[in-house]
Amino acid sequence: MSDTKKTSLTKAIGQKSTTLEAEMSFFDHLDVLRKHLIRAVIAIAVFTGIAFYFNEFILDKIIFGPKKPDFWTYRMMCKLVEKFPSLGADMCITKINGEIINTEMAGQFNLQLNVCVMCGIVVGFPYLLWEIWRFIKPALHENERKSASGFVFFASVLFIIGIFFGYFVVCPLSVNFLTGYTVSAEIKNTFTVDSYLSSVATLTLGTGIIFELPVIIFVLSKLGLMTPKLMRSSRRYAAVIILIIAAIVTPTPDIMTMLIVATPLFLLYELSIFVSAYIEKKKKKADAAFYAN
Repeated sequence: MSDTKKTSLTKAIGQKSTTLEAEMSFFDHLDVLRKHLIRAVIAIAVFTGIAFYFNEFILDKIIFGPKKPDFWTYRMMCKLVEKFPSLGADMCITKINGEIINTEMAGQFNLQLNVCVMCGIVVGFPYLLWEIWRFIKPALHENERKSASGFVFFASVLFIIGIFFGYFVVCPLSVNFLTGYTVSAEIKNTFTVDSYLSSVATLTLGTGIIFELPVIIFVLSKLGLMTPKLMRSSRRYAAVIILIIAAIVTPTPDIMTMLIVATPLFLLYELSIFVSAYIEKKKKKADAAFYAN
């Protein structure tokens, strides 16, 4: 066999070996990711089981809470009206119109199942983030690990704050408006349990996800896809988008309710600019240190 053929064969074997090693590495990573996800699913299943145990309290006090006039938010609004009569008596909500019905044979069973699974996901969300972080962490450099060490904590805190804001502010205001909104006296507002749960879940979880904006900006800034200069120059457009989101999330006719929802979103956007500026500053500092050496 000639030297040329031997060299070609050696290269081919080497390339094949490298490819096999890469494939094994890829499948090894998949196996590790699978284990992390399985643990997260088990945790969510455990929390779902706990929710089943407390399902009566969850359904009556939490899910159907915004439908009752003695809900915490409505009581606080009435107290505000007592202290500041100029806000108007309409702000004090003492009655929630509309009736919730079940139109399917398995409707109430599905409601219970969906509520418990949803509670399991919400409570297990921080643990899911932690498992994802454990999977990503080994691939990061030491300085990257340090800069992202608080990822799970801050993402979880922002999500929980968003959930509380959505549940105690956005959800009751929207439920009160939508259940009482009519276009004709001939039409009676009667809602199915699926429609009610879908609205409560969308408003609450949607707000929790929106509150993750600073974390998303952190990741995009790390990747170089977002800069504080771009965010500052786009502030006016962001303000319009935020107001549109607030108007959609709280379809109420008064500007005050819309501003109550929009204000935290404005604050989140400004916080996101600060996060992006912090990342850019650290990048410039790291680059300066690299070129100095």
